[in-house]
Amino acid sequence: MLVDSHCHLDFPEFEAERDDVVARATAAGVGLMVTISTRVRKFDALQAIAERYEDVFCTVGTHPHNAAEESDITADELVELSKHPKVVGIGEAGLDYFYDKAPRDLQAKGFRTHIEAARRTGLPLVIHARDADDDIAAILRDEAGRGAFPFILHCFSSGAALARTGLELGGYISFSGILTFKKSEALREIAASAPRERLLVETDAPYLAPVPHRGKRNEPAFVAHTAAVLADTIGLSPEETARITTENFFRLFSKVPRTVQGSA
Repeated sequence: MLVDSHCHLDFPEFEAERDDVVARATAAGVGLMVTISTRVRKFDALQAIAERYEDVFCTVGTHPHNAAEESDITADELVELSKHPKVVGIGEAGLDYFYDKAPRDLQAKGFRTHIEAARRTGLPLVIHARDADDDIAAILRDEAGRGAFPFILHCFSSGAALARTGLELGGYISFSGILTFKKSEALREIAASAPRERLLVETDAPYLAPVPHRGKRNEPAFVAHTAAVLADTIGLSPEETARITTENFFRLFSKVPRTVQGSA
């Protein structure tokens, strides 16, 4: 079984055929999916999707792009919403200096608020990091000094230094379809050097479809292609890679009942 640890099933690209998308994922051996929150104020819609499908779970949080419009979100609010049985993580939150869609100080403020919620709940923080490696690392180190919290650097496309920092602090790294791109040699080197027990796979669907679907709309079923490249990168069989990444998922997203794995 494979797990798509990060997708966006609430996005409009899936509105017309969400049932079919989930069914195709299941047929491809993807037994679990986590659909990721980008706006707390739209959490109700995300929650409804997670409740509709047995093998779909969700997170609660504010994407850094939306940090300005949800700058009033508190850790208390995140903690309260996370009590829903289908909420298994906090985020995604972090820093994005590539698009800079929100002021950087508000991105950082939101990032720290989500870290506090992750620390208080024990749920993993899903971290978005783009072109902000040094500041992400600095905040992670500073906040870790205030108390440990679980986290994952999702859709990893940053440098080796941030990978090392994340791993040193006990974090996990998730790879998307970017890992399959021809020019991603440096990323594959990072994956090869990371501890196998800290690796996950994801789609970030509807974005970043892996080869051979690059340029098309991504969907959870395609995580199998990323997992195959990861298997080749770390020198394991696809079956063993699926087993390891799924076990890693359950260890990190510990609120997900392992019994669901059997039903999937």
